[in-house]
Amino acid sequence: MFRFENIDCLYALPIVLVLAALVYYLMKRKKNQLAKVGDPKLLNRLMKDRSTNKEWLKYGLWLFGIAFLIIACSNPQWGTKKEKVKATAADIYIALDISRSMDAKDISPSRLERSKKFVEELINTLKGDRIGLISFAGSAYLQIPLTSDYAAVQLYANAANTDQAGTQGTAIQEAIDLASKAFEDDTPHQRAIIVISDGEDHDDAAISSASDARDNGLVTFAVGVGTTEGGMIPVIDRGRETYKKDEEGVPVISKLNMSLMQDLADAGGGNFYLINQGSDAIKDLKSRLDRLQKRDVELNSFTEYNSYYQYFLFIGLLCLLLEQLATQRKSGFDKEGKRLWDF
Repeated sequence: MFRFENIDCLYALPIVLVLAALVYYLMKRKKNQLAKVGDPKLLNRLMKDRSTNKEWLKYGLWLFGIAFLIIACSNPQWGTKKEKVKATAADIYIALDISRSMDAKDISPSRLERSKKFVEELINTLKGDRIGLISFAGSAYLQIPLTSDYAAVQLYANAANTDQAGTQGTAIQEAIDLASKAFEDDTPHQRAIIVISDGEDHDDAAISSASDARDNGLVTFAVGVGTTEGGMIPVIDRGRETYKKDEEGVPVISKLNMSLMQDLADAGGGNFYLINQGSDAIKDLKSRLDRLQKRDVELNSFTEYNSYYQYFLFIGLLCLLLEQLATQRKSGFDKEGKRLWDF
């Protein structure tokens, strides 16, 4: 398994792109200033030993050197020894609403995009537990079963969009029932489902379904997405973005059904949050999930890693050394046989 021991160091890599853009700007500016001084052909004869390509080479070596040094600081590693380790973990399903109303932009950038960001932060917080993903609209779909492969769960969550929904609606009941069936029945421990939805166009049976699931050891948490003031639902009509309208041609206003989401959490024995609570909601969710009765699991884990920072360090220092040694002058001799550079 490949990893970066100090992955935070990689956040410095965009600095290299900024420096590259700055170099490009300065080189273009220099070229324009020289063009204003006199005739380009005359200037080329006066500065016959100057090489623009060599200047680009020096800057390129400098930028590559910095980039490789940053990567070296992050210490790339490869796992060499894999062992089975025992751990305790909770089984948690995330149920994500992908109905059309989740495209409303009463919270920025949209309800669905904010939900996906929330899921990303949630997954990072719940590492150590087994996580599965369910998406739902008019029907519920098991996107990925319980797994410790958090990257896979995140991949499916990021790909979620309202076009994936075959039928419209908010089938929270189906999502809860699907999670109940997807859990392993022979493991006596508490489990949880986190429903992320605006609660609009809901099925009234969702409340009783959450209550029944609670009796079977499944705790339901609810995260409300949107505002009580609501927002219009964008749709594409003949290539143009417009808004969903009712039969009388009036734009439909989609609002967060807060009472449903609160009742859902109460019936399911969990807690209700607003997505705008962000990290505070995730922190409280984590605290409550940690209180669940967990199960013993065996995980394949790498226990030994080899570091390869030295190769990137060598390449980075070599690039910087070559940059210092490289000249900006043309190599060889001019037409008159005069030597243009000595190195």
